Amino acid sequence: MAEDSIRAQYARYGAQGYYEQFGAHYRNPHELAVRRAMHAAVAAWELDLTHVLDLACGSGEVTLALRGLGARAIDGLDPFTGAAYQARTGQPAEALSFEAIAGGALDGRRYSLVVCSYALHLLDASRLPRLAYQLSRVAGALLVLTPHKRPVLRSDWGWILTGEMVVERVRARSYRSSL
Repeated sequence: MAEDSIRAQYARYGAQGYYEQFGAHYRNPHELAVRRAMHAAVAAWELDLTHVLDLACGSGEVTLALRGLGARAIDGLDPFTGAAYQARTGQPAEALSFEAIAGGALDGRRYSLVVCSYALHLLDASRLPRLAYQLSRVAGALLVLTPHKRPVLRSDWGWILTGEMVVERVRARSYRSSL
């Protein structure tokens, strides 16, 4: 593993420590594959791009892909990468953590789709059910892009799997809210 790889940095600092230290300059090294997976997912599943939440928005990879697909109302949310997101997209990212969302910080909002790219697999498994449930209360659909088989969301957490594909080693899972 290369010493400067993100995986090596996670091992050195922990995921949160890495983003706290390097989030302002973060770039997903798999951005091209993420874009291709986004395009394939939107085409295959006819996802509603009316009002999208780019959860754990990083430096805007997903937001930029969504703009290319015709989405106009996109909210970015990430507690660590706001400066990188603003620099690339020209819009601010709200600095809410997964913990804040799990606690109800998005109550009263409504999104047609939540996209979470390269982040949910980093969340401790014990914290995933509550976060998933809160997201199912504010959106009708969820698209998870991940380099792993994790996470898999369960129906008793508010989500029903409707499709899955792998594009260039990026796993895309489409869910619909059961609420």
